Amino acid sequence: MDRLQFEVPVRIAPAPGLPVEEIYSVEQALDVLHEWPKKRQGKVYEAAFNACFGATVDVVKTEDACRTFMAFCRVSGLLARDMMITAKRSGGEARGLRF
Repeated sequence: MDRLQFEVPVRIAPAPGLPVEEIYSVEQALDVLHEWPKKRQGKVYEAAFNACFGATVDVVKTEDACRTFMAFCRVSGLLARDMMITAKRSGGEARGLRF
């Protein structure tokens, strides 16, 4: 497996009516981020971009970049509905994604 490939692809819905896309790697995530409109680039975008770029130069773990990219997709409304699963802690309480 390529070191920049995600263990589980991130499924995104780019726009209503368009088919769901699967993002399999850091490189594909960076493609999505590069196409993101400048006027919508905020702190969550910057965190995702920095994490994905960091993974390409071995500063950030690939799965950390994946989680940060997934958080960006969730916050920006790109994350496909079937990816929106709340993670549970052992005590039964839900936890959010951190970036």
